[in-house]
Amino acid sequence: MAKNALLEIKRSLEAHVGAKIRLRANGGRRKTVERTGVLEEIYPSVFIVKLDQEQHAFKRVSYSYADILTESVEVMVDSDDGQVRITYMQ
Repeated sequence: MAKNALLEIKRSLEAHVGAKIRLRANGGRRKTVERTGVLEEIYPSVFIVKLDQEQHAFKRVSYSYADILTESVEVMVDSDDGQVRITYMQ
């Protein structure tokens, strides 16, 4: 089941490669980190986000699909219809 869940999350992200996204991630010690950027690449176990240069010190960050499954990372995709949240629904 978990393997299928990760595959579903990967497929839903593949449809949005090149789109502007907003990430909300756990920064540790009750901190939440919010970042914006472009979904750049999809790999078998991780996805890469190119961050906006003026807002962040890093150029790119990567997260695993398991981070989305465990809700450690929340991904919101900006589309023409508004914002779409990438999650796994059982």
